[in-house]
Amino acid sequence: MAENKKTLRMTFAAADGSSMSISLDNPKAGLTNTEIEGVMDTLIGKNIFQSAGGNLVAKKDAKIVDTTTSDLYDPE
Repeated sequence: MAENKKTLRMTFAAADGSSMSISLDNPKAGLTNTEIEGVMDTLIGKNIFQSAGGNLVAKKDAKIVDTTTSDLYDPE
């Protein structure tokens, strides 16, 4: 049986130039670029997350990742 899963992956630049991604499962249908950019701006502005490379300082990209997983063997 195949299982489909969608994940919103937002990628940020850290202070040292490295990247950090934050992933959220099951994003709502019809999510707009404006909504995603607003959330990313809020996360940067409130300095909620910090990576090994320091504070998040800029948006790099955002993607909806659609994954299909198919079981090939199930012992049950």
